[in-house]
Amino acid sequence: MTDLNRRNLIRNTVLAAGTLGLSLSALGNSCDITATQPEGSFFPENNQKDKDNDLTQVAGSRRLALGEVVLMKGLVKDQECKPIKGALVEIWQACESGKYNHSGDPNNAALDPNFQYWGRAITNERGEYIFKTIKPGEYQATSTWVRPPHIHMKVHLRGHQELITQVYFKENKRLNDLDRLLNSVSPKEREDLTVDFKKNATGPRIGTFNITLNAL
Repeated sequence: MTDLNRRNLIRNTVLAAGTLGLSLSALGNSCDITATQPEGSFFPENNQKDKDNDLTQVAGSRRLALGEVVLMKGLVKDQECKPIKGALVEIWQACESGKYNHSGDPNNAALDPNFQYWGRAITNERGEYIFKTIKPGEYQATSTWVRPPHIHMKVHLRGHQELITQVYFKENKRLNDLDRLLNSVSPKEREDLTVDFKKNATGPRIGTFNITLNAL
């Protein structure tokens, strides 16, 4: 698949979401600063060539990543709830097996050569971003701690404090309730970091995660 075709795919996906009434411009009620979470040990160590906002397929390959495809979208805004244009949004995560593409990951699970692992998007003039990815697998962090499926996120923009956080899947309530990192923030912040990926009759489930940055 060519880069142009992949860009068209993402564009058409966004248009389809809007047609279904899943508007990217729907602001939440709160403009509190988004809760932070640790960056973790597995931020990408190699500057991979393909780091667009479709993680389900690696450029130059026709094979698709394993796992359930999902869309994650949202708005980046300031404390006054105004949309922020031009913010760089990065995500990175494990593949379906729970394995990160990182030399320091001790997980013995198999890597997925058709999964991108790390992606980037730039917010448009309405502050919107979107990613096409897969639901990552859970994994054993320690002998007594299993990390729930989650997506790491970093948001940068000059004039604003860099945000690093993690996004969790609402349906994994049991693991979420036991997660040490998710439980390190307030109940309201835990709720904000937990996304309900909703069914979509014509495509992948869609989750909305809005982000509020702190101006410097």
